[in-house]
Amino acid sequence: MVSVGVGFGGMNCVAMESGCGALLKELQQIWAEIGESEAERENKLMEIERECQEVYRRKVDEASRTRAQLHQSIVAKEAEVASIMASLGELSLNSMKDKNMAAPLRDKIANVTPLLETLRLRREERVRQFSEIRSQIETIRSELSDSQQVMVSGSTVNDEQDFSVRRLNEYQSELKALQKEKSDRLQKVLEYVNQVHCLCGVLGLDFKERVHQVHPSLHRNGGPNQSTNISNSTIDGLSQMVLRLKDERKQRLQKLREMVEGLFKLWKLMDTSQEERGRYAKLTSIAQSSEDTITFSGALSQDMLDQAEAEVERLTKLKASRLKELVMKRRVELEDICKAAHIEPDGSTAPEKTDALIDSGLVDPSELLANLEAEIMKAREESMSRKDIMDRINKWLAACDEETWLEEYNKDDNRYSAGRGSHLNLRRAEKARILVTKIPAMVDNLIGRTFAWEDEKNMPFMYDGVRLVCLLEEYKLGRQEKEEEKRRFRDQKKLQSMLQTEKELRFGSKPTPKKSNSFNRRASGPHQGNGNGFMTPSPRRQSFYGGATPELLTPRSHSGRYNNFNREMRRLSTVPLNFVAIPKEDSVSTFTSVSGSEPESPLQRNLML
Repeated sequence: MVSVGVGFGGMNCVAMESGCGALLKELQQIWAEIGESEAERENKLMEIERECQEVYRRKVDEASRTRAQLHQSIVAKEAEVASIMASLGELSLNSMKDKNMAAPLRDKIANVTPLLETLRLRREERVRQFSEIRSQIETIRSELSDSQQVMVSGSTVNDEQDFSVRRLNEYQSELKALQKEKSDRLQKVLEYVNQVHCLCGVLGLDFKERVHQVHPSLHRNGGPNQSTNISNSTIDGLSQMVLRLKDERKQRLQKLREMVEGLFKLWKLMDTSQEERGRYAKLTSIAQSSEDTITFSGALSQDMLDQAEAEVERLTKLKASRLKELVMKRRVELEDICKAAHIEPDGSTAPEKTDALIDSGLVDPSELLANLEAEIMKAREESMSRKDIMDRINKWLAACDEETWLEEYNKDDNRYSAGRGSHLNLRRAEKARILVTKIPAMVDNLIGRTFAWEDEKNMPFMYDGVRLVCLLEEYKLGRQEKEEEKRRFRDQKKLQSMLQTEKELRFGSKPTPKKSNSFNRRASGPHQGNGNGFMTPSPRRQSFYGGATPELLTPRSHSGRYNNFNREMRRLSTVPLNFVAIPKEDSVSTFTSVSGSEPESPLQRNLML
């Protein structure tokens, strides 16, 4: 019985031994009362001992299995913790293992389980972050590529073994780089799309059709879930589209400018009113603008070009029927320019000749019109080159007019009367006397400038078909004759006074006849007698054109003669006459022969004043 209690130790064993001993004593008392023998009692005790060993063995086996399960669970949890921490890039568990080395198994499990749950949550969060970043990266890559198929799946992320912060930062850096590239490309695509939209508006083209040719995602009809394609092929396609549209805009603008230039020429030829031109003010404004400033819709549309082309065709047809009228109008314009500049227009484009050529059909009216335009330009250029001399001629003519007025004023016996406005005439006469003294210098200066102009242009300076130098030389000669005539008239008057005095002394004084004014004496002619048998000596030189009284020839008086007769038949020689080398009688016959074939004109009379 002692052996039964030996396997137990400590207080538990003592308690078990006391309990088993009490039961054994009670069992022995019962066996005694029953009358069991010692052998039976020993057998039954051996059987009880075997049954106790079986119970102990069963409990030991159960405890061993529990211990093995706890060891396996601890190892698995520690391995999972190590794997998760390794994937997350955390520190190892060596310190925790050292701390739990002596701890019971259940305590070890209690320490590992919370850490494992925490690491699992952290890994799930890290996996979610990786999944989102990888999804964004693949989406942007697909947008940057020529196809937009998103290749992101859960297996791709689950296959990932490295969920460390370093790897996460690498993905984030890659995502930022792709996002920046996407932003740059999207900005470039938007710029190209805006340019295509603006150019299509200017050219009147369908914007959606043009961008659909590049990629369907570039306009809003591609679907709500379809993003804008920003691949290299899309950008290159938009770039080529912009270049083609700009080239189309350049060609249309050049075509419009050519048509507008033709319109301006036709308007000028047809003298189109400003009101009618105003209908095409928009076209002219577009043609005068640069390419980059043309932005409003339909500026270079086909309708605009058709409108300009229709107007050009209409005016061209109208021009064909009005060319003759235009030729006449340009001839009148040429004659006006030549008349203002006192030059002779080309006789080949005279109205009677142009009418005959147009009616006969031998010459194209457009060619005649072009010739007239060239003559008009040439006449304007010549008029500009003659402006300085023409201004001086006008000043000289104005001085000659003042001289004529002064001569008439001096013949008026009532010029000093106190009549109304007499003081104004006196003031004008004073200014005229000063101006008349400058005429010789003006003529000499004009001759010098005319010679300089002729040397520069290598051609004579013609004034209404006559060389100006000849007119000026004749004017100077006529002015000298006039001065000599005045001097002879003063000498004659002085001689008459002396003869009259001598006659009175010899025969006595007689009643003085009524004195006539100088104007009547001039009107009586140079060969009229003085009443006393004395004849006024004839002038040394007859009038240049056969007149009795020499007059000064000016371009103004000369132009009247050339405007009334055929200029081709009356054109004088451009070579100046040498009046010094011609004898008096020959000069008179020469001037008479020159002027005898034509009627006397104011130009001829003014020459000898």
